[in-house]
Amino acid sequence: MSGQRIPQRTRIYLGCEGESEQSYGKCLNAIADSLGLPLFLDCDVLGGGDPLSLLELAFRRIHERALKRGAYLHRAIILDADRTGVAPVRDARVASLAQKHGIQLIWQRPCHEGFLLRHFAQREPATATLAMDALLRFWPEFRKNMPAIELAARIDREAIRRAAAVEADFQIFLNLIGLMDLL
Repeated sequence: MSGQRIPQRTRIYLGCEGESEQSYGKCLNAIADSLGLPLFLDCDVLGGGDPLSLLELAFRRIHERALKRGAYLHRAIILDADRTGVAPVRDARVASLAQKHGIQLIWQRPCHEGFLLRHFAQREPATATLAMDALLRFWPEFRKNMPAIELAARIDREAIRRAAAVEADFQIFLNLIGLMDLL
């Protein structure tokens, strides 16, 4: 034994609407690992629902997980923007509740496929269907819920830089966790 200590990984909570976002978070974690950034992105699948419900669930899960494994340095949740507008009164509470609990919101416009599209082009389709159609032109093999290893074949450091250049919420998150400067 050399007596060297393994550096403690910084715990980051990343609430995910579904498995696609979870795979994306794991892909980000692999990139951080490859750059020597000791992070652990705890990618938590929250399921469907309106943004306020997902945020409330994320807050409960953050608390439960922190009690079991320790506090998170940063907390974020990835949300589809096309879920807003259905319940304006509930939507109005999202930003203030997130700020109150120290959870950064990463809005995907209009949905996850639209967010992924911006890794290849600076387009922002109006609907989820248009986002999927546009993404498939850049990435014909794409399918929902792809494993992280398959995402990593197309989502590299340069692609993340392109997305961060046009997605302010995402760039803020990358800066918070220390990844933006290494890309």
